[in-house]
Amino acid sequence: MSKYHVAVDVGGTFTDVFVFDEKTGKIHVTKTSSTPSNPEKGMMDGIAKAKLTGDQIAMFSHGTTVGTNALIERKLPKAALVTTKGFRDVTEIRRGTKLDLWDAYNDVAEPYIKRRDRFEVTERVDFSGNIMTEVNEAEVRELARVLKRRQVESIAICFMNAYVNGDNEKLVKEMLQEEMPDVYICTSSETLPEIFEHERMSTTIVNAVLGPTISKYIKVLEKEMKGIGYQGDILVLHSGGGVMTSETVPRYAARLASSGIAAGAIASKHIANMCGFKNAIGLDMGGTSTDISLMYDNDLRVTKDWYIEYGYPIGFPSIEILTIGAGGGSLSWIDEGGSLRNGPQSAGAVPGPACYQRGGTEPTNSDANVVLGRLGTKLLDGQMTLDKEAAIKAIEKTVASKLDYNVYEAADAIIKVANANMCDALRLISVRRGYDPRDFALVAFGGAGALHGAELAKEMEIPHVIVPAHPGVAAAMGCLLVDVRHDVTKTYLANIADIQKDDLEKEFIEMEKEAIALLEEEGIEPENMNLIRYVDMRYVGQWRTLSVTVNRPLQSLENAVERFHQEHEREFAFRDEETGIEIYGLRVEAIGTVTKPEFNKEEPSGTLEEAWKETREVYFEESGGFIETAVYDRTKIPVLSEFSGPAIIDQLDSTVVVPPYCTVKVDEYRNIIMSFAAKEEGQKEADITVPTLAN
Repeated sequence: MSKYHVAVDVGGTFTDVFVFDEKTGKIHVTKTSSTPSNPEKGMMDGIAKAKLTGDQIAMFSHGTTVGTNALIERKLPKAALVTTKGFRDVTEIRRGTKLDLWDAYNDVAEPYIKRRDRFEVTERVDFSGNIMTEVNEAEVRELARVLKRRQVESIAICFMNAYVNGDNEKLVKEMLQEEMPDVYICTSSETLPEIFEHERMSTTIVNAVLGPTISKYIKVLEKEMKGIGYQGDILVLHSGGGVMTSETVPRYAARLASSGIAAGAIASKHIANMCGFKNAIGLDMGGTSTDISLMYDNDLRVTKDWYIEYGYPIGFPSIEILTIGAGGGSLSWIDEGGSLRNGPQSAGAVPGPACYQRGGTEPTNSDANVVLGRLGTKLLDGQMTLDKEAAIKAIEKTVASKLDYNVYEAADAIIKVANANMCDALRLISVRRGYDPRDFALVAFGGAGALHGAELAKEMEIPHVIVPAHPGVAAAMGCLLVDVRHDVTKTYLANIADIQKDDLEKEFIEMEKEAIALLEEEGIEPENMNLIRYVDMRYVGQWRTLSVTVNRPLQSLENAVERFHQEHEREFAFRDEETGIEIYGLRVEAIGTVTKPEFNKEEPSGTLEEAWKETREVYFEESGGFIETAVYDRTKIPVLSEFSGPAIIDQLDSTVVVPPYCTVKVDEYRNIIMSFAAKEEGQKEADITVPTLAN
């Protein structure tokens, strides 16, 4: 009876549900209000709204903000750190940097574990892994007594040099578990066996403080899903772009710190591939923020330098995502110098934009889009009515009157500032990394992405914009498109000239044994396992590393060296073949493939004229102001349609703005692909002609 694949993305405002019927290939989407204090309720409400029972669900996966919110709101269990004598303040000293070096009053957030809850034990391991000082059992037993008295719920163990020998950590963990069997305990040698004590300790601490919260959440969700008859695995998206089952989630809880955000990047990659693009920039613009990711040559950029709060890095490999405070609800305001600003403050869901009629009085991007005619006054298929007059009043009071603009000029200025902020972020993730935006497509999704996507692409000279069939729930769809994935890492310091190929092969074989064990624990069959090897390399004397793939089994390092030179030249604009190269670390990416949906192509039916809803005045600066613009119902636009802007395309979960200089093609998967007419040197925008309607 099971035939539905269900994916859920739990956001701060809405919980999005994406349902795929594996027998018919049909898609159904729903949205429900999120319940931050009880996140599983929003999921269950969404499943109920989709009219599904547990026995109808063949696979269930989801992305969650539980870990992210717990860290931001500091709703964490009572936790303790156990470390080597003399090192209790590593997490507070950090790297001695700040997000804004020149702001003397902007302090880094406090550590997740306060100093009074950080304990030291006598032990020592040298740089090569030799145990110089054994653990004192009596000291550890006494520590357990203190921790019990303090009612500690979670313990992070991080000893210096444990990345080369974790025996002392393992011994202390066993002793503490004997004394405190119900307490969550994790060690740095199990969590992240890598050099650099601050990054390793920070990751272990984040894992420890999230462990009990995530464990409780998963248990409650399992109970709820079993209550409606679902008997399969609960798959949870993690920061690396894969999923874990509920069995392994508590062990690597820190990987869920950006669970929901990664789903959008996965969806962006899949959508771009469907449309035939290997290079794509994902723009996931919601109500509060915009998440930007980059795919080059079919690979999403991965980083190990990320955090939820600055100063406390999480060392697990993660899809690189740049988040800025720009969304539909971002507030516009005038600073002390009289300049117009946009965000990062947000009206949120409550009171929301002024046009929502929920008490908001400050202008937002959504208000500006309503005033300019880009958003209609009816959303969600008429379920929601927007108050245009309230939006005009808010913009007039806060922006127009102070800048001596009329309300339409002020609304246009609000959109321009918001777009400028997003373009800055697009440059950071592309140009700053050595990528030319003109070689990419922009995948615009989220509730507000399609409103701004075309203008951002024009500014960045990105030739194509893709808007997926269901942009508002694309992140939820991303949860269905991932495999089980684990990363096994190890610090390995050696000059490449001194490395024996066979020695490196032995290291990889040992790491692969651990990776296979993790996949077996997830229930993955051998034929569905795929292991990919990576080597972190850098020039001798440098600290920046780049990760390149190597063959399995390892035959030589010559190809890896050449790829390293090429990547270094692309990212840092130079290569130095005279300087030696050293290996910094090894990584095995363990992938267990799971069944993923195959979306059906559609045949053309109907006409574009039948999709026409109305005509309304929409403001486009390049056209000199308001012009009559056709508004279409996206669900009725036939596939393979081609037409030119200006146009507005409405659907349940988003609105697409097609400016006058754009052409539109709808592919067989119902993705909208907007393209820009080529501009000759010296040609003005107004001189460019675009193709007329072709249906």
